[in-house]
Parts: sequence; structure tokens; C-alpha cells
Amino acid sequence: MRREVLTDEHTLETVLESLLEHVQIDTQGECDEETLFTILLRAASTCSTIEHTAATLEDAPDGGTIRYHLKKCTDMALMEAALNAALQARVPGNLTASAQRLAIDLNLQPYYGTPTEEEAPYIYRSQAHAGTCSFYAYATCYVIRKGKRVTMALWPVRRDGLMVGIVTRLLDRVVRFGLRIKRLYLDRGFFSVPVIRWLQTLDVPVVMPVVVRGKQGGTRQLLQGGGSYKTRYTMKSREYGEVTFEVWVVCVYHNGRHGKHGRTYCAYVVHQVTLGLRAIYQDYRRRFGIESTYRLKNTCRIKTAMKNPVVRLLFVGIAFLLIDL
Repeated sequence: MRREVLTDEHTLETVLESLLEHVQIDTQGECDEETLFTILLRAASTCSTIEHTAATLEDAPDGGTIRYHLKKCTDMALMEAALNAALQARVPGNLTASAQRLAIDLNLQPYYGTPTEEEAPYIYRSQAHAGTCSFYAYATCYVIRKGKRVTMALWPVRRDGLMVGIVTRLLDRVVRFGLRIKRLYLDRGFFSVPVIRWLQTLDVPVVMPVVVRGKQGGTRQLLQGGGSYKTRYTMKSREYGEVTFEVWVVCVYHNGRHGKHGRTYCAYVVHQVTLGLRAIYQDYRRRFGIESTYRLKNTCRIKTAMKNPVVRLLFVGIAFLLIDL
């Protein structure tokens, strides 16, 4: 499979211009900002290491010099703001002309070892994957339009970060850009009392899968019958109280498609969405393209053993800039 976009000189030059405009790193001597970002972009576009890339470029500083300057990146808030400005700088202005479909998701990168005091606040605990339960986590907000997905906002998730705070941060970023929300898609990781209650308060049109819990009661009791239907459900939490919301249950019959038989239930939290029951199932399926974007992002992410959370955020931001453009 050819990766023309990632090796196209114009794309690299455009990302370089964006980084120079928005991201500031204290450099000196032969390693100025343009040289540093050029090496990082070359490493990202070839999914290589800084050392290998520096060694293959003529008159480039060595990998140790590059890492020395990168270690100066210690302000997470400054880096987060700079990368979000860079992501939005090249987005077509016509996106604000009409309401758009947005999706929020979490991207987890495995972390191994014992975190230092600097790293610990950004180590997110989740289900075991790739031999670890510790991850660097990045929340992203996408615009989905005409089959394309463009990252509009990026947020480094802290260890003690609440899901409702993640949603608030990302929506604030895109709303300040001028985007209006046609529909917001969330994955099942956001299924919680605080998030649902907050989105109802904001009156945001949202679609989110229901997490099935219980053996017979709980949300599992919603998955019954031979047809699709709408209902209301009250979810309770000892810590956060309760919230009542609308649930749409879609019953999908496989009829031998892809070698499957029988039926599958798909239940969604739905608020302020004007679609039919069957349409909501197909509509949410389009969100799965986000996962392919994450996989593509991993093909243009700098290989590194550096654990500095600010530098790791920079590398992730560069990957998303390349994919966007």
C-alpha cells in the first residue's frame, strides 16, 4: 500500500509551517526550530526513530542533541494549546457554515515501567492491553464529513481526569472554533451518570452505546423482544445520583450475512436526535472509521523511548497533523 500523503514534500512543508507558527521550543546553536521540526517530521513520516533520521539527513545534528532540546518541553498546558491551534489552523473555514457531526474518543498508548513524579499524573489506568494496564491517554474530537474524519481537538488525559471533564474540554475547543454540533458520537467508555446528565443540561444532540450490565436486570433487561423500540431508562450511581434518559434499542437480524445467523441487539443513549430507529444503527456505524484513523496515525508516529509526557503529546500531535493534511 503506497503512502503518498506521508512522503509528499508539500505536505511535510505545510506541517512544518504550522509547527513553526504555533509550537515554540527553546533551541540554540546549529539546532534551530526549523531543523528540529524537520527531523521530527521526517521521523514521523517514515515511522522511524530520531537517531536514525538524524543520521540519514545531511548536516543534521545528532539524536542526542535533538533529545536535549526536546527535554526542555515541560509545560503541558502550553503544548496542548499550541497543538490545538495548529490542528485548527488548516481546517477549511466552510465547516462553520453548517452544523457538523462530531465524535469523541480515547486513544491509549501502552506505558511500561515505573512512572516518575513527572510522568505519574499522566498515566491512565485501563483494561489490560499489550501486556500492561498503564497508558498514556489522548482524547480527541473529530469532525466527520463526506466520509472524511478530521481531528479538531486533542487533550492529554490525566490520571485523575473525569470523563465529563474530557467532554467539556474538547467541546469547548471546537465550539470556540465556531463549530455547531449536528450530532455528537461517544463510545461506551463515556456511558456514565455525570456525562449523560451534563450533555442533557447542554442540550447536545448525542448518540452513545449503552453498556450492558446485569444478568437479567440492569440494562440487560432492555435487550429483549423481536423488534426495535424506544424506551426510557433510569441509571443510578452511589457517587453521582441518578439520571433518566431515552434509549433506542435496535434489533438486527443477520439472515446469514457474513456467515452469521440469529439476531443482535444494539442499544443507544439518544438525546435530541431526529432519526429513525434503523437509521440510528447505520448512522453510528460510520463512527467506527475513527478506529482506522487511529491505526493510520500509528503508522506515522515517531518511534521513541522518551517518556516525557509533554514530548509524547508533541509526537502524537505531529501524527494527527500529518493525517489531517
